[in-house]
Amino acid sequence: MDGMALKFPSFKFLNPNTSTIRSPPLLRKFSSSSSSLPVSASGTTLREAGPASNSVSLGQLTRPDFPILHQKINNGSNLVYLDNAATSQKPISVLKALQDYYESYNSNVHRGIHYLSAKATEKYEQAREKIAAFINAEESREIVFTRNATEAINLVAYTWGFANLKSGDEVLLTTAEHHSAIVPWQFVAQKTGAVLKFVNLNEDEVPDVLQLKEMISSKTKLVVVHHISNALASSLPIEDIVHWAHAVEAKVLVDACQSVPHMPVDVRDLDADFLVASSHKMCGPTGVGFLYGKSDILSTMPPFLGKLLLEPRVVYIHRPRKKVV
Repeated sequence: MDGMALKFPSFKFLNPNTSTIRSPPLLRKFSSSSSSLPVSASGTTLREAGPASNSVSLGQLTRPDFPILHQKINNGSNLVYLDNAATSQKPISVLKALQDYYESYNSNVHRGIHYLSAKATEKYEQAREKIAAFINAEESREIVFTRNATEAINLVAYTWGFANLKSGDEVLLTTAEHHSAIVPWQFVAQKTGAVLKFVNLNEDEVPDVLQLKEMISSKTKLVVVHHISNALASSLPIEDIVHWAHAVEAKVLVDACQSVPHMPVDVRDLDADFLVASSHKMCGPTGVGFLYGKSDILSTMPPFLGKLLLEPRVVYIHRPRKKVV
């Protein structure tokens, strides 16, 4: 059993630049003779995950970690969940972390000096540092927490977009982009006079990268592209796209909702100006996403959402009494 390999689904990515198929990333081998066999959050090891065989699937190893999958449905069959591109289920470690917060240090972050607030703030900033390290950002201040990737894209659109786009400027997208990556730029275009241009699919039904390269011009101010498509499984060559865009001083926003959970993503290698992802697609809680932005760009962007300087208080409104005749 030496050289035991975790089997991944027979899912492959199309490389639209070459129209060739490439294998999925992150195939890792583990030796059964090793003292450091992979252990799931529930304590399951490769040996315990299933029947003895030359290999065990990643699903067998991790299934015990997900309480929602322990239920029986219909005629007593085990629940099988395959909609991870839409949202992922949550492992016990995530559920315990949420429970620990509400039981141990539930408090507002950056809003108090008492013990609970200080601990919540510390954990909050630790999470920011972990995300920065996970995508290899230069510093944690390049990570902006949002409610989801949609809000992260809107943040860029309503701050950087309105401040930098003008009539005649072009925003380049592909027809395979998620709806939430298109609509914000339609709003910006309507108000600024900027023009949206779309790259079509090629004969392999993936975005035509060669057409994208040809469409980048001196009028291009922003390129919005997915890293991996949630519908087509197309994997775009982000490093090349960034190089072409930067050659004409255009910015690049990458929708990495599908890539960050499934493959190594190094923002310094990609060199993208903005990148967004969402927690609920990577086994995290719902209602949390993040925007990565280069610090020199973020520092020039105006605030997105305002907050009242004074917390809400009871307001007494003086209404003159009607004069009784």
